[in-house]
Amino acid sequence: MSSNNKPSVFKTFLNGLIKENPTFVLMLGMCPTLAVTTGVINGIGMGLSTTAVLICSNIVISMLRKFIPNKIRIASYIVIIAGFVTVVEMLLKAYVPALSESLGIYIPLIVVNCIILGRAEAFASKNGVIASMFDGIGMGLGFTCALTLIAAVREILGAGTFAGIKLFGDSFQPMSIMILPPGAFLTLGILLAVITAVAKKISANKGGTEK
Repeated sequence: MSSNNKPSVFKTFLNGLIKENPTFVLMLGMCPTLAVTTGVINGIGMGLSTTAVLICSNIVISMLRKFIPNKIRIASYIVIIAGFVTVVEMLLKAYVPALSESLGIYIPLIVVNCIILGRAEAFASKNGVIASMFDGIGMGLGFTCALTLIAAVREILGAGTFAGIKLFGDSFQPMSIMILPPGAFLTLGILLAVITAVAKKISANKGGTEK
């Protein structure tokens, strides 16, 4: 790879991580985001599982993009994604059965996760293998960070633990609503508001500096 391509690859990686974060910016993959973030371990597990599928499917779709007929491209993408999801599901059942059982149906549902299908259609089908791989890494890690952050807030406030480790004494009264469905919406809304406010402030400061 030439040195001229390195900045664009790095930018592609950062886009998924920050500028086009699938959860906090693009608002994609809300179903697993709200459902599995009752604990940090679940959030990390779902995020990394999705990242693995994203990277592998992006690479394969990019390699085959010139051979897949346009009329059946979506069906082809789903078949490719489903293959990798099956591999991830089998690995989780074999090596981390407790996590697999905890995530349940949401692992097979990665097949229809709009983040993965969206990146296949919007990026991997139009770009080279290396760029598509970094797009998958950036988007996957961005999704993982978002899930982990939401899960951390919910678990700490709702159970008084972090990744199962007790943080407070017996006098702590957990907010049980935080580990229930309403807590997921509440946490997501608050984090979105904070992130949007910070982004606007940074943008305003940058604009003032340029002037």
